[in-house]
Amino acid sequence: MADLFGNAAKAAQYTADDIEVLEGLEPVRRRPGMYIGGTDEKALHHLVAEVLDNAMDEAVAGFANRIEMDLAADGTLSISDNGRGIPVDKHPKYPTKSALEVILTMLHSGGKFTQKAYQTSGGLHGVGISVVNALSEHLEVEVARDKVLWRQKYSRGAPKSKLEKVGAAPNKRGTTVRFRPDLEIFGAKAKFKPALLYRLARSKAYLFRGVEIRWSCDESLLEGQKDIPATATFHFPGGLEDYLKTSIEGRSTVTQNAFGGLADLPVKGGKVEWAVAWPDDGEDGFSHSYCNTIPTPQGGTHESGLRTALLRGLRAYGDLTGKKKISQVTSDDLLDGAVMLLSAFIPDPQFQGQTKEKLATAEAARWVDQVVKDHFDHWLVGNPAESAKLIDAMIYKSDERLKRALAKEQSRKTPTRKLRLPGKLADCSRTEPEGTELFLVEGDSAGGSAKQARNRETQAILPLRGKILNVASATSEKMRANQELSDLILAMGCPMGKEFASDKMRYERIIIMTDADVDGAHIAALLMTFFYREVPQLIANGHLFLAQPPLYRLVHGTKMFYARNDAHKDELLAKEFAKTAKVEVSRFKGLGEMQPVQLRDTTMDPKKRTLLRVHLPNAHDSNERDLVKDTADLVEALMGKKPESRFKFIQENAHFAKELDV
Repeated sequence: MADLFGNAAKAAQYTADDIEVLEGLEPVRRRPGMYIGGTDEKALHHLVAEVLDNAMDEAVAGFANRIEMDLAADGTLSISDNGRGIPVDKHPKYPTKSALEVILTMLHSGGKFTQKAYQTSGGLHGVGISVVNALSEHLEVEVARDKVLWRQKYSRGAPKSKLEKVGAAPNKRGTTVRFRPDLEIFGAKAKFKPALLYRLARSKAYLFRGVEIRWSCDESLLEGQKDIPATATFHFPGGLEDYLKTSIEGRSTVTQNAFGGLADLPVKGGKVEWAVAWPDDGEDGFSHSYCNTIPTPQGGTHESGLRTALLRGLRAYGDLTGKKKISQVTSDDLLDGAVMLLSAFIPDPQFQGQTKEKLATAEAARWVDQVVKDHFDHWLVGNPAESAKLIDAMIYKSDERLKRALAKEQSRKTPTRKLRLPGKLADCSRTEPEGTELFLVEGDSAGGSAKQARNRETQAILPLRGKILNVASATSEKMRANQELSDLILAMGCPMGKEFASDKMRYERIIIMTDADVDGAHIAALLMTFFYREVPQLIANGHLFLAQPPLYRLVHGTKMFYARNDAHKDELLAKEFAKTAKVEVSRFKGLGEMQPVQLRDTTMDPKKRTLLRVHLPNAHDSNERDLVKDTADLVEALMGKKPESRFKFIQENAHFAKELDV
């Protein structure tokens, strides 16, 4: 027992002998995740990015215009540039070592802590190339500087040779780094993927117009990869706009031309380049952002600045052109599904973590917002037709978003709260939608008659107060605030817009039943406009109908007939009654004045009534294709915001009106 407690006490001791100091690059080998985010495939290829970023920094600084990347059969990767070359002279603080060896073997060493050598750069912490060296089984670096070629070899972070003067290099300059990752760190099966390296090289070329990147790969590594060539040269004088055109080739977009540009930021050495397009083919978009050629997949402040600039610009132009609904558009409406590319060059950027996946420089948001907003304003004003298309598309997206939110709220259920239905809805008793009908009637008076005339098992009644909101000219806020529309949506029980599904409807048929007069026709038109704009698929699937209530009752002796309109009345008088008969003609002022039995026999009884199914032309039917646009144009002309369109329609069609019921 004494030995047991003695050993435990000894183990609990904590002294200076237990403090371990890791020197040189040993911390990187012990904890690689701290420096490259792990030891998986993504981390493995991060090594390539670190070396390539150094070469790109030389190009962006104006000292190189060519970079070469070569993947050998044994997995060795070589990256070279024609820049100034890493300094090889003795370091003043470490006189026994060259500057090259200091950079490759010591963390936090490099020429990017100040702006003397680079105004903007991707490398900031002086750990990139030294981390690559630490995690490589073999690494060889060649420097052509001052017409002399130098070489030094390393293994797992330690020099395996002195810096050697290879010989004269009168026509060469720059740095070449060849390395093969250490399988002890990344696993026995770890190897570079040609496809990932190829895309990385191509994307870097897009980010800086002044660089040419040459790619080569041993053909033995490309078996089964038909899309990756063994050799290629990347040079894109159009920058991100070239990248954008390639990325969305063959896709249809809202605007014919993308919004792109390149401009100086209000900071020394700062630049920003962008390219944005809005596909309308229903496929996913993407957003790629970069800072000093470093990918920032998690975005950051530069991306926030671009989003703010685009939203502010679109809202301002929408207000200028009288688009009231533009205020409801959000940055998510504007950029979800869009294709967006952004590249910023700023001095001393701040990232989150060594892997630099998100830019944290606060000022970058203001710089990018300020510059891009000005260019976007000019682009919108200079392309009024395209701008109108973009605004209309974004308003439509925002409407759909608000409808989905409303439908989600209305369909939300909990164990203690069932679906809430409008208080004035007289629901039917059948729980399944098959064979059920929802009658939309005009006012409480008509609603009272309809409730008494209905079949309680299959027919539901929803009275609507007066004329509903004209959705063709109303904002989404007004729609959500309108009680009549809210009750209607709630009663139907199905999502609005693109989320509509017939199997989610609470009723099989929706029947509009209004008075057979001008006001009733107007209410029916407003309701049809609502369904056409908000749930067109409901119409297309054959769920919407118009009831045909009578306008007149004709009585003579034992004969009684109902007439739908004046023409039908004249037809019945001539056909069913003698010319000398004194027929009693009474006109119904509204459905509310009809006796329930009359309403049932003439309008609601499925065995006796007449219904008109509302039909939408089919865009896939060649005979009806032109009608699709004609229908949309007619709805917009008659129900939209522009009174001049209605006036024009009246002028052009007034001669067709023979008798007016006013």
